[in-house]
Amino acid sequence: MAQFGSLSDRLTETFRNLRSKGRLTPSDVDGTVREIRRALLDADVALEVVKAFTASVRERALSDEVNRALNPAQQVVQIVNEELVGILGGQQRRLEFAKKPPTVIMLAGLQGAGKTTLAGKLGKWLKKDGHTPMLVAADLQRPNAVQQLQVVGEQAGVHVFAPEPGNGVGDPVKVAKNAIKAAIDQQYDTVIVDTAGRLGVDAELMKQAANIRKAVDPDEVLFVIDAMIGQDAVNTARAFQEGVDFTGVVLSKLDGDARGGAALSVASVTGRPIMFASTGESLDDFEPFHPDRMASRILDLGDILSLIEQAQGAFDEEEARKVADKIATDNFTLNDFLQQMQQLRKAGSIKGMLGMLPGAKGMREALDNFDEREIVRTEAIIQSMTPQERELPKLLNGSRRLRIARGAGSTVTEVNALVNRFEQAAKMMKTVARGGVPQMPGMGPIPGMHGGKKQQQGGKKKSKVGNPAKRAALAAGASAAPQQAPQGSGLGLGGAKGGKAPTEEELASLQKFLGR
Repeated sequence: MAQFGSLSDRLTETFRNLRSKGRLTPSDVDGTVREIRRALLDADVALEVVKAFTASVRERALSDEVNRALNPAQQVVQIVNEELVGILGGQQRRLEFAKKPPTVIMLAGLQGAGKTTLAGKLGKWLKKDGHTPMLVAADLQRPNAVQQLQVVGEQAGVHVFAPEPGNGVGDPVKVAKNAIKAAIDQQYDTVIVDTAGRLGVDAELMKQAANIRKAVDPDEVLFVIDAMIGQDAVNTARAFQEGVDFTGVVLSKLDGDARGGAALSVASVTGRPIMFASTGESLDDFEPFHPDRMASRILDLGDILSLIEQAQGAFDEEEARKVADKIATDNFTLNDFLQQMQQLRKAGSIKGMLGMLPGAKGMREALDNFDEREIVRTEAIIQSMTPQERELPKLLNGSRRLRIARGAGSTVTEVNALVNRFEQAAKMMKTVARGGVPQMPGMGPIPGMHGGKKQQQGGKKKSKVGNPAKRAALAAGASAAPQQAPQGSGLGLGGAKGGKAPTEEELASLQKFLGR
């Protein structure tokens, strides 16, 4: 995941050096704070933000709560995490909708920040949330800005209000006013106004944006800022705050190779919350901004909540239940396998989802080398099969596999590998569905679990003792041994009292308790 990549690496390495410390001394704290300061400055965080941040971390790290902690290193990580959440805005801020529709949202920012594309992303996100948004083409200065918004609106499935052709023709204030009337007449509950930008902050830009704000009286003014802008983010944000007085910030291009200091500076300097983040080129690469989750990503602590929300939005619960039934009854086919992969692709970037796992920065090289087109190639192989072959993979002989490989533009080896992986996966899922523990490739059976090879009963036949008295004593000891030995399961749990085996009723109640 590219978000705050270098900053996350530097901070993670700094905290790794603290793990061997049983107790933190003032010199250890000073050294850690010094490395944090360097990491933040290298990430283009504003100097005033860095000074306030490191001073607060140092003060808390030297307090009694850390000195009495069992693990001071973990306590320092927690302090840094809490301070990061603070400078990122603290609590998540949601959009405030008007009591009487339509809700007017105005976008402002420099040219090239991604306002037009973000208007389409926001419109699509609101449409998924049950709203009826309308995009307004009020950027009449930039060449082909109106046409771009119309294309983006068509891709997002959102209506675009564009009465003027643009390219320097038309009055943006008049367009914005008429858009509100059109939204009321056509019953759109949200209006997103895309305004013009400039290459730099100037008086003309601010005057036009202020006039549009005065004319439409928006409920939200979102300042769109490029995450790659660097140290100039603070000056730009302050200029727009004075000229337009925005209510929230949207970070664009957060997936790039930027060092991400803008995100850590803007919210702290302006006092305005970061509300959304654009994390890719697709219209679906758009998400609400959670300060606590972003701080966890920066510190490589993972973002499981966002991962769960992303998966829930892509996977159908009813369809998942049907697939589970098919797995349990040994009816899982390549058609079901294909459908599961397609749902996985709908959930978003595989790299992005893996990057949300805790410790994902340690797999950076593997994530960078991961080719998401492998899923597309797998889909092509399955789609090159006939319906009968997908239902019964055992029909795939050599000639059929050669035909499938030619149809998918792959090799027979790749087809063979896919079929083998499918058979192994289906076998493992079937074992899990029936309550067993699958045997992993390259690993032996797990101790105490069913599924391994049965131990051979008995061994070599022992020779008979010649002395009758000694033979009688050995026989008596062997018969007493089973009563003295504790009865237990393979998991190390005690057995039933008196050494009795459980009855069928007891086994049935136990299986019911376990949910099988």
